[in-house]
Order: sequence, then structure tokens, then C-alpha cells
Amino acid sequence: MHPVHKKWKYGGNLCCPWLALQPCFLSLGFTMSEVISVNALTKKYGELTAVDSLSFSIPQGICFGLLGPNGAGKTTTIEMLEGILKPSSGEIKLFGERATKKVFSRVGIQFQNTALQDYLKVDETLLMFSAFYENPKSVDELLNLCSLTECAKQDARKLSGGQRQRMLLALALVNDPDLIFLDEPTTGLDPQARRNFWQLIDQIKAQGKSIVLTTHYMDEAQVLCDDVAIMDKGKIIERGQPSALLAKHFKGVMVHLPVEHSQGRSIGIPFEVKGEHIEIVTEQVDETLQQLMQMNIPLTGMQIKNANLDDLFLKLTGHELRG
Repeated sequence: MHPVHKKWKYGGNLCCPWLALQPCFLSLGFTMSEVISVNALTKKYGELTAVDSLSFSIPQGICFGLLGPNGAGKTTTIEMLEGILKPSSGEIKLFGERATKKVFSRVGIQFQNTALQDYLKVDETLLMFSAFYENPKSVDELLNLCSLTECAKQDARKLSGGQRQRMLLALALVNDPDLIFLDEPTTGLDPQARRNFWQLIDQIKAQGKSIVLTTHYMDEAQVLCDDVAIMDKGKIIERGQPSALLAKHFKGVMVHLPVEHSQGRSIGIPFEVKGEHIEIVTEQVDETLQQLMQMNIPLTGMQIKNANLDDLFLKLTGHELRG
């Protein structure tokens, strides 16, 4: 359960299940607190507008995913929120305040790449970073939270990919932040390491922390994010709970067949040719399969799938989400 705060203000087009209680909260005089509020945020590089007058807010206690292909403005937006880049114009507020050093002390960041001091063990690295803050989490707590206890005395340079990402997450949590930015945290990890990392994120979110996640793995966004915003050409083109967005844009399931099955045959069902397969979108799978068999269409190589966020982005923009 997410904590109920006295001053909540709802901002954005969210579809999280717990927002079903919103009318009840409003009738009692409650509003939703915003961990991030952005108004007309713009970033220009000469004549290029990388981020084009974004306005949105993120409520406290959720995992928010910012998705988009390379060049969409996603990284630029995140770096402005993190205080790394200065906006060309617009306003950013964190926890309802303008971003200051004091406000950023409540923020943790896991970058895609972080340069670490050579020849230090994992626990020594955490201890060094802890010295930068007034009230850090204890090293033992960080080791336990991020499943690093067994490699605490290991040279940080010799960690596996999964261990290194867990250590970088621990560094982002050193100051016990209320807001955590995770920039493509599982890139390059094997499937098992990615899923182990997802469990850590769920544990952190269960503590009431707010998370902003960027990722190119759409299954990751669907599992972890309560709310996602899809960017393209510097603007947010769609936003909401992943399952709600898919229900909004796709009806039924997609039946894929090898494209050669359609050659020289008359298929009396609407379909599209997509690369090496044809795609039939249907809400009545059994009926569609019976029709195909009656028309003697081979079903070998057939795949039946639900739409995912990759399919959604392709529909909205005409190109793959990975870019």
C-alpha cells in the first residue's frame, strides 16, 4: 500500500490501480504529492530542439518509466531532471521545491556508466561514497539490501555484470534517497541477472521510494513501471499504465504466420504483411483459426501474441522503440 499523504496533488495522465481510490481521497480533501513537477521544459542545441516544452508531473511512491528511441529527447530530459544539464527554458521542481543542493541531497542516481576508484573492494567503495553524505545508510545495510554481502571483500574491478550493477545501485542508495533515477540499469545483463535486479527494484519501491527508470527492455518497463511516458521528437506522445495503454490501442491478439503461407492463396481475413510474416489482428482467436483451416492455410510456424510496448511504439511513431 502506498502511504496516504495530507497534501496530494494529482498531476499527469496516470492509470495506476491504486488511483481508483482518488475520488474517495478528493472527497476527504486529500491531494497527491508530486515528487517531480515539470512545466514547459525545453532544451535547445542551436537550431535543434531536443526537448520541446514538456509539462508533466510524477506522484510520489511509484516507478515511472520514460521510454523512447535514441534521439527522442529521453536522455536529455533525464539529465535536466538530475541537474546535470541546464534547461534552455522551463521549470523543474523536486518535492515541490526548485532544485537546490539541499533538494538534490534527497536524490540518488544510477548512471549507465560510473568510473570507480581502482584497487578498492566493494565494501571499501561503499564506505568511500558514504563519506560524501551527512546521514548515509550503513555499509552493512547496503550490502544486504543489494545482495552484495558475499562479494563485499572482492575487488570491485572483478565483479560480474550483475554484481557490478547491484553495486552501482547500492551507490545510488548510499544517501537513503527519496527519489532514485535508474538509467538503463540492466543493459548487458543476462536474463537471470536482470530478473534478480528487478526483485531489488521491487524491494526498494516497497519502502515508499519514488523511481524514475529509463530502459530499452519493454518487458522490464511492463513489469516494473506503474506509469510510463513515451517520447518521440522531444515530446511525450502517450502516457499511462502499460496495460491500460495496450488495452487502449490494441483490441484482441495478433496471429503471425510465415509470409509464404499467403502467397498464391486467397486469405479472406484482413491482414498486413510485416517483414517475413503476415499479421492478423483478431478478438476471436478460435474463430479465426477455424477460418484459416477451412481455407487450407497452413498453420505451421504460427505465433499468437499479445501486443507489447514495442508494438505500441511502432504503431504510434512508425519505428521501433529501440531506435
